[in-house]
Amino acid sequence: MASFTRLVRFIPKSSSDDINAKSDSDALIGEPVDLEVDVGTAAYETKPVEVHVYSGLSVLKPGQKTGRKEFVGRLLSPLAQMEVGTIRCVGLNYLNHAKEVNLPIPDIPTLFMKPSTALADPYPALTVIPEAFVGDDAADFESEVALVIGKAAKNVSEAQALDYLLGITAANDISSRKAQFAQSQWCYSKSFDGACPLGPALVHAAHIRDLAEIRITGTLNGAKVQDSKLDDLIFSIPKIISFLSQGTTLQPGTVIITGTPAGVGWSADPKITLHHGDEFRVSVSHGVGTLISRIVEGGRS
Repeated sequence: MASFTRLVRFIPKSSSDDINAKSDSDALIGEPVDLEVDVGTAAYETKPVEVHVYSGLSVLKPGQKTGRKEFVGRLLSPLAQMEVGTIRCVGLNYLNHAKEVNLPIPDIPTLFMKPSTALADPYPALTVIPEAFVGDDAADFESEVALVIGKAAKNVSEAQALDYLLGITAANDISSRKAQFAQSQWCYSKSFDGACPLGPALVHAAHIRDLAEIRITGTLNGAKVQDSKLDDLIFSIPKIISFLSQGTTLQPGTVIITGTPAGVGWSADPKITLHHGDEFRVSVSHGVGTLISRIVEGGRS
């Protein structure tokens, strides 16, 4: 039986006011007391979010409730950079997204990767478009459901795959489209520091009855631009985990982002691109909540 329903990683209010508080050294793991609260939105609005503190220091080994409670001062990614290794990313994995970009339905998953340095916290962390890409006016958003592997997985079957899934959270696959389509490989255009915001909560897979019913939405400056359930996936979550594990060990903490639904900015007419001061929100159902990212262009304050 899972020891938690959903977990957040955070700096407690008592430490977040300390200018010397460090994300890793002061981070706690815990479960929100309010089972219904959208942690991401509440934290953004500076509403109090009370958390049952767990004895562990990682969502991979959270331990048990200690009886202590703390208020969230600053939300962090559910996993630290040192825990995720290389972030696996699946491209072109929603039927309606494939249609909007006029590409054939793939026969096998398309894989690219992001380094751990692309991992970023939810707001108030900022998503910085590097100065090298600002002039391209090609920064784009991609709402994604992220998987977190809970135990080492290698050569697992689709039937076994969910045994290795710890839980899900939300991600934003920030991309520079001109750089992406200037090359045959996508890693360069999607790997800059902070290009994979993750969070706000990790929901245990055992508490999701039907993964296909998970809903994901993307909202840019208050306007909904993406909205889909996972029943539109080309490759299911068990298929993705099984495929990526063939001949390759997926270590605990491995993050897999599963593709984006229709509605990305680069496919709009006219194109929609991210600019300084924009705000993008990825909302995932079943308790994950809303991942909020504020966009900053490199070289500007």
